[in-house]
Amino acid sequence: MEISTLTMYHCLAFVWYFFVAYSITHVRTEERPSEVFLYGGQWKYLTVLNLVLQAVFYGVSFLADVLRLIKKLRCAKCVISSRDLLFSVLAFPVSTFVSISFWTLYTYNRELVYPKSLDGVIPLWLNHAMHTAVLPFAVLEILVTPHRYPAKKKGLILLGFVAFLYISWVLWIYSVTGEWVYPLFALFSPAGLAALFAGSLAIIVSFYNFGEFLNRMIWGQSKFCF
Repeated sequence: MEISTLTMYHCLAFVWYFFVAYSITHVRTEERPSEVFLYGGQWKYLTVLNLVLQAVFYGVSFLADVLRLIKKLRCAKCVISSRDLLFSVLAFPVSTFVSISFWTLYTYNRELVYPKSLDGVIPLWLNHAMHTAVLPFAVLEILVTPHRYPAKKKGLILLGFVAFLYISWVLWIYSVTGEWVYPLFALFSPAGLAALFAGSLAIIVSFYNFGEFLNRMIWGQSKFCF
């Protein structure tokens, strides 16, 4: 893809995610269903954190493209390294996990992750923007841009650390409020919950490996060309 076209795409993707993140964080709290508690605000949901992550990623990607267009290659090289690390370790595996896990649980029993009462607060388009569109965006990014993945050990350590931070945040919220961020968690004993978290981490690691596989199949081992 031409760099000018890629720049436009990354700009539009950044604007889209910024708009979606703005929209969900400005849902009127006084209309929230009884299942939704205020502590932690929107920032207790992985879906919302992912929207911010995607906005940051596409903002960095847009900046890298602009720097390449104006021939600031030394600066571009540093920004591209940050872009690739963001995408490989977080942007692709997290967005894939959010979309697939949400719709799997939603199909099984939506009350476990997205109570029906939320339909009166969150518009249908916003639900799909948060939980559906993130997956094709992630796949399209692999198709249009080559990304250099870090050493496997480094990538998995970073991913595991971020997962640990989010799980710690969820547990902290429960310790303070006595409520789980997602109703699903209330169904498990402590041991079962530990197994659920471990299983979720294994799944997101598999998505990391899948992203690396797709990137290698499409772009090979060649380095990014300025």
